[in-house]
Amino acid sequence: MSVYTNEDRFSMTAERYLAKHHVLTYMEDSIAQLLENREENPKLNPIKILSEYFTALRDGNHTMFREYQFIHMTPHNRASFVKLFWKCYKQIGKKGDLLSIQEYHSLITLLCSDFPFEIVQKTARIILMDDALDCLISFTDFIYAFQTQFYYEEFLDKCLEIYQSMIQTHSSPRNPVVVPSGTEDTKIHMNNHLPGDGVDAMQYFRAVYPLCDRMNYSTPPAEALKEILFNVPRVSFYGFLMAIAKSDAINEHIGRLPVKSELLEGADTEITQTVPIKTKADSAPLDMNNSNPVVMVTKTSVPQSQPRSRSVSRSRVSSRGQGQQNQLTVAKPSKKKVISSEESSDDTDDSDDDTDDDE
Repeated sequence: MSVYTNEDRFSMTAERYLAKHHVLTYMEDSIAQLLENREENPKLNPIKILSEYFTALRDGNHTMFREYQFIHMTPHNRASFVKLFWKCYKQIGKKGDLLSIQEYHSLITLLCSDFPFEIVQKTARIILMDDALDCLISFTDFIYAFQTQFYYEEFLDKCLEIYQSMIQTHSSPRNPVVVPSGTEDTKIHMNNHLPGDGVDAMQYFRAVYPLCDRMNYSTPPAEALKEILFNVPRVSFYGFLMAIAKSDAINEHIGRLPVKSELLEGADTEITQTVPIKTKADSAPLDMNNSNPVVMVTKTSVPQSQPRSRSVSRSRVSSRGQGQQNQLTVAKPSKKKVISSEESSDDTDDSDDDTDDDE
């Protein structure tokens, strides 16, 4: 249970409760799914279909192969999709593979065919420098940054606007006009902090605090933001985002991913979608090997990513908060000859023939 308590549901009005938990959204979607599937199969049991729909909704298994508009619609859908991505592909982290943002986007589109690439790009900017977006990212770094960007998207956009406004406000005093006095010993008194140092953390917290606990979008708990910003004198925007992504308290508040130390533990879990889902993508070809994929993802059936053109050492990529240049070690491809099973059997037959000839 999160250390930050939410508003007591019994103290809400009925209208506020329905709006906060998007009850009407799920009622409309469940009826729409029932009617569309009943047209194809009139013998469907409506009670059974609705029961399976809301069971999948409760368990967070309702976003598989759904369109982006539905996944993006509610905080519960977004968090459930992040958990779905983690369950499907956590063996990537177990193997220690590093992937590019294009490869991560390809994996995401296997679960949501129209998922926008822009969100994956914004996720990469939390981890990498702007001039290093083509670097490879570990699964652990990506999943927590992806959760932050996707779940708090509207809040982060507002925070960026506030940050840019503060930067512009404080940029004028750093560009003084100097009147020549005829002496070379004239000293210019300027602020010691450069624009690249970010903004005052206390002032930034006061500016973003009014955004917390909004009804129309998800926000981190104010106490968690206070813990982040009160421990540093100044903060950059992406340093702020990285701190949110690494916060165990905020991750616990979302309540879908385990802590970092337990992220890759445990056996791979089978994810089964029992409710027939009718999506807009059903009429268009899916970006998969077959047009009618099995609605079950296991460790043996997870679609593989595209082959990488380079291999990189497993050393962690430097984060933006550290302010260091990303270093990649490119391994040279080995020149070992790969022998197929057919060639191997042919070689065995040849050796047997030679033995017979000798005899």
